[in-house]
Amino acid sequence: MSGIIKLLPDHISNQIAAGEVIQRPASAVKEMMENSIDAGATSIKLVIKEAGKTLIQVIDNGIGMNETDARLCFEKHATSKIRNIDDLFSIKTMGFRGEAMASIAAIAQVELKTKSHSANVGTHLIIEGSEVLSQEFCECAAGTQITIKNLFYNVPARRNFLKSNAVETRHIIDEFERIALAHPTISFSLFNNDYEIFHLKSGNLRQRIISIFGENYNSKLVPLEEKSDQIVVYGFTGKPDLTKKTRGEQFIFVNKRFIKSQYLNHAVMRAYDEMIPKDVFPFYCIFIDIDPALIDINVHPTKQEIKFEDDKLVYTFVNAGIRHSLAQYSISPTLDFEQEANINNWEAFGVTPSRKDSDEVIVQRANQSFNARKDFIKNANLSNWEDLYKIAATQNAVQPLDTTPALIEQDDKEIYSSKNFQLHNQYIISQIKSGFILIDQSLAHERILYEKYIESIAKNKSLSQKQLFAQNLEFSAQDTAILMEILPDINALGFDLQHFGGNNFVIHSLPVDINVANEKKMIEELLEQYKTNLSIQKLNARDNIARSLARSSCIKVGKHLSASEMNNIVEELFQCENPYTTANGTPTFITFDFEMIQDKFIKK
Repeated sequence: MSGIIKLLPDHISNQIAAGEVIQRPASAVKEMMENSIDAGATSIKLVIKEAGKTLIQVIDNGIGMNETDARLCFEKHATSKIRNIDDLFSIKTMGFRGEAMASIAAIAQVELKTKSHSANVGTHLIIEGSEVLSQEFCECAAGTQITIKNLFYNVPARRNFLKSNAVETRHIIDEFERIALAHPTISFSLFNNDYEIFHLKSGNLRQRIISIFGENYNSKLVPLEEKSDQIVVYGFTGKPDLTKKTRGEQFIFVNKRFIKSQYLNHAVMRAYDEMIPKDVFPFYCIFIDIDPALIDINVHPTKQEIKFEDDKLVYTFVNAGIRHSLAQYSISPTLDFEQEANINNWEAFGVTPSRKDSDEVIVQRANQSFNARKDFIKNANLSNWEDLYKIAATQNAVQPLDTTPALIEQDDKEIYSSKNFQLHNQYIISQIKSGFILIDQSLAHERILYEKYIESIAKNKSLSQKQLFAQNLEFSAQDTAILMEILPDINALGFDLQHFGGNNFVIHSLPVDINVANEKKMIEELLEQYKTNLSIQKLNARDNIARSLARSSCIKVGKHLSASEMNNIVEELFQCENPYTTANGTPTFITFDFEMIQDKFIKK
């Protein structure tokens, strides 16, 4: 009687393994480019079509292969990187398991042309679904050219789970940028649907960062270096003003291998304490050189997770390197330990104390400012000015109150006081029949714009204002991929933004309710907010665009408003379908009724 357990055929086991190693087109790009680096290439060209679903081609000038190696490289666990078990503890190459090419050959149509520099002819190999269809001699340049067509053609379930072309292209660009940053002495180029996105010449790390992210990074990079006998930490970090809402431009490399580590990311963020807001992320490109015997990279198939023998040592060196670098370039904040802690609070009263002022002078000036505010609020017939002041001075002060917006009676909607008062250039105080409301001017305007943009996208009709001169804009490759995906919906809002080839765009018109001096910065803020929304919630593209543009173009905290501007915001807010919260659910205003106000004056 035969057993029920059988060995899987090789082509099935290879497809199973491919699911772990090759998760999407970007995974194949990573493995192929790393093989080119291991082959000693000084020039690597990447060509993709339809986000790598139709074509991925990597061409290098590395050492090449003879006909035996060309055939053997597609066998599972065939590798030139290790010879015995001890080699696993001293790995210096990018690839080492011998899984990648076998996995790719199992789920794609693969064509290989390769020739060593000393050979007269090369080898041409065609494989489909792990089956070798042909192998013959050919004329080709020294090095290796691998072409992958129709990735996941025989695994339709996996192909159906791939995202849109723009999303998959962004993942490919991510992998390309990481590899290019880790090897600045190698020249790289990237072509997407016959457009050249990157043409990176060999150079040093600083030049490579500028080539990828733009010339404006040059003045915002701070070099760092920290050395010991066991570890070397070097690279560049960004000045505090080089921050973004998303984590995209944060890179850590260990022995030139990109890794993801929340632990080391925390070390970097700790170094930026008190220098940047909590909701933004600095740029950094950090390299850690360490003895391979002190790390284990054989943790995950993607090889992006690493275990350190002494992780506390690495944490300390990364944190110290950032701190010393920022301090050396006079960026770290200066602390005055002689100043009393409570003096810092006087700025809430509109007083900016000088170091030369005595405590008595500071208190006197603060009291004058305090009394002036008291008289103003008293004249406005707002009897609970103390509570209002506390709310305005500290945003979190409203939390003990019920922050759920109370439903406003229809009568109240129509009985706004003709006088609206602005508090600290952040809030609008508006009288209603049952008391008054405290409106956050930025959040209220965000809700107003959001509903306008949603309506404009739905109707595909919006008013535009023509620019006097068309502006040429250049974005990063990452932002270009996003813009190409959402460009029709952006133009439906009143923009006239056209792709001009490569990473270049031309803007002819803006929506009528947007008035900016820097179109590029405005669109970059829109893209940053769009990416932030992608990372925290699932939204369709149109809703995300409307939220992102509303957030990036709304009135900001600190802007002084005229009486007519305040009246317009109040009126337009309560004409909204939902005036009570922003699209993200944040309250736009808080209601104070007479019962609440009177309760504050009852002696308890």
